[in-house]
Amino acid sequence: MNSNQSYSRVNSSAATLTKNRTEDSVTSMSGMCVTCVDGCIGMCEIGKSAYRGHEVIYPQPFGVITTASEKVYPVDYSHFSIMGTAVGAQGIEADSDKAIFPNVNMEVKLGHDNGIKFKLPWIIPGIGSTNVAKNNWEGLAIGSALSGTGLTIGENVVGMDVEAIFNNGSIADTVDLKRRVKLYKDHQRDGYGAIIVQANVEDTRLKVQEYAIEKLGVEIVELKWGQGAKDIGGEVKIRDLEKAQLLYKRGYVVLPNPMDEKVIEAFKKGSFKEFERHSRVGMVTEEGFAMRVEELRKAGAKYIFLKTGAYGPTDLARAVKYASKYKVDMLTVDGAGGGTGMSPWRMMNEWGIPSVELHSLLYIYAKHLKDKGEYLPAMVVAGGFTFEDQIFKGLALGAPFVKMVGMARGPIAAAMVGKTIGKAIEIDQIPVFVERFGQTKEEIFVSATELIHQLGKDEFDKLPPGAIGLYTYYERLAQGLRQLMCGARKFSTDLITRNDIAALTHQAAEVSGINYIMDVDKEEAFGILNGK
Repeated sequence: MNSNQSYSRVNSSAATLTKNRTEDSVTSMSGMCVTCVDGCIGMCEIGKSAYRGHEVIYPQPFGVITTASEKVYPVDYSHFSIMGTAVGAQGIEADSDKAIFPNVNMEVKLGHDNGIKFKLPWIIPGIGSTNVAKNNWEGLAIGSALSGTGLTIGENVVGMDVEAIFNNGSIADTVDLKRRVKLYKDHQRDGYGAIIVQANVEDTRLKVQEYAIEKLGVEIVELKWGQGAKDIGGEVKIRDLEKAQLLYKRGYVVLPNPMDEKVIEAFKKGSFKEFERHSRVGMVTEEGFAMRVEELRKAGAKYIFLKTGAYGPTDLARAVKYASKYKVDMLTVDGAGGGTGMSPWRMMNEWGIPSVELHSLLYIYAKHLKDKGEYLPAMVVAGGFTFEDQIFKGLALGAPFVKMVGMARGPIAAAMVGKTIGKAIEIDQIPVFVERFGQTKEEIFVSATELIHQLGKDEFDKLPPGAIGLYTYYERLAQGLRQLMCGARKFSTDLITRNDIAALTHQAAEVSGINYIMDVDKEEAFGILNGK
């Protein structure tokens, strides 16, 4: 970003398919061209809003993309560096033949009875009814299950299912939710990983979680207060009038009103091509939270999670306290800047507490309760994580309370790429960039040999390429994280501490409480120099 620009991109973005006419000469505050000319067709966001209005609130093309903030935050995870040492080893014998990175143990156990076990310290924390999630679910579910990691079925899946059957306002049968759960469970191995069913206001009214527990054998459910990308309910676009009307009848907020005759006429004429379906925002109270946790336990839920978003400090404090008081098994805290679905674009950029600040507050609040001797659930941090270095830093910043990192955009991208390569193989049109590695799944996907060894050739051949793509991405993350942990001489994730990272700026140190790089080990270093 140029020095004369602000932290934000305003009035033009690839996310809204807009740009400035004078791209090199833009007013930083408004984002407008320095010279706005009468006669311009309106390429910028203001111009496009002049003829497409509220459609331009959302990233485009809607439904086939994932999106995240373009905002440059004052502090982010790149402002920390991972520390290493040449001395000793923790979690393994300090022997050069044994303290090698393949021996790093990244398994995580959590839950009130440590009954949930993951092979890797990350989870997909909630992808729901958007097309980009539904169309890639095969890859996401099967890839997650084979990797032994967790996957959360997000909000509105049942409500959006046109084949779902309801009885007195509650779900009686559903096609999509059953499919999503089954795809994961059928490929789960040795008890590793978990499929979780999340619920928002509409899902709770439809008794989705009770149905998942009783009919689908789901053991883990998650209460959802929000996410880091937005502070309103989920939204999708609907291009079919009958489906828009069906969702309206099911109680969703659908705009414009698909039952209005004038709206129907305008839609059929082509004046607009999409309806918007919105979810309601929840109204959190301690009494309501306690009641819902008790209801789910009585319904048979073995484990209960809570996910909250980038709200203010008081809401984070409520999340930590309620999760502690009512013995929730896991709490996910999602910072601003990340995102997966269809959040309003300006909201995604300009709303909420960014990840580093929010996760630093989480550490402070968790330590406060721990020092008082109160129960703490396993904690997960989310909000823009994609690679092994960021995973390490997230675990370190929140140590010892944070057990895993939540990621969605990265896994979705891996599944989409795997799916795309699979289609290219089928029609024998493999791009040159990929073709140099081979012509078949076995040649192109580097994890194929391992999967064939584990599953057999017949089962491997049945795997959707999206699942192989996700598995291969996870394999890269796992090896990269093992290498970083080996360099820090930490051979188990529960041994990672806040001292394993250092702040590169004074501002990052002040926000996080992590030592500034020039202050790391200062006393110990001078002790060595002084012969102590």
